[in-house]
Amino acid sequence: MAASAAFVFTAVATLALLLPVWVPVLAAGLPSLQTAAPTYELSFYNTHTQETLTVNYRRAGYYHQAALTQVNQLLRDHRNGHVHKIDSRLLDLLYDLKRDIQARHPGVEVKYQIISGYRSPETNESLRRAGGGQARRSEHINGKAIDIRVPGVPLKEVRTTAWCLQRGGVGYYGGSDFVHVDTGKIRHWNWSPSGLKCPL
Repeated sequence: MAASAAFVFTAVATLALLLPVWVPVLAAGLPSLQTAAPTYELSFYNTHTQETLTVNYRRAGYYHQAALTQVNQLLRDHRNGHVHKIDSRLLDLLYDLKRDIQARHPGVEVKYQIISGYRSPETNESLRRAGGGQARRSEHINGKAIDIRVPGVPLKEVRTTAWCLQRGGVGYYGGSDFVHVDTGKIRHWNWSPSGLKCPL
């Protein structure tokens, strides 16, 4: 009898190890894992390392820890290899941005081209000294910012769609062909939302 119980315990423990680790979303009012809800898929292409990633990072009210680890690795500081935790709210922002873009462009695959993800303090300071214009307290340092473009979608549309989400900062870099989004304070630079009506 004891041997049978030990076998059952071992089998259950082994199954638990094989299951993916899900981290609860710390927000009120979200559906439970048991309710029917879409998976949250994002696709990326790192323009510096040529790495690609398509990942389901969240399901209902839970984040998939292994997927978050993959995202952290992809968005590492490509200059020195430093990896930092990426704010899960930034991923949610990107998912909602993807949703709104696809609503207007059903035939477009939203695969974010990454110009900059995490940026270590050392890299940020080096770029600042070189005259790159990076903010001293950039949200990139905190893993809360990303610079992106979406092939097939006008850059200005990506910018204004992100702004209408009202989830953080939105910077426009038309000359360098990317939009900055972050989960910091709601603000804008290098463009003006004056007269803009949301939703688009």
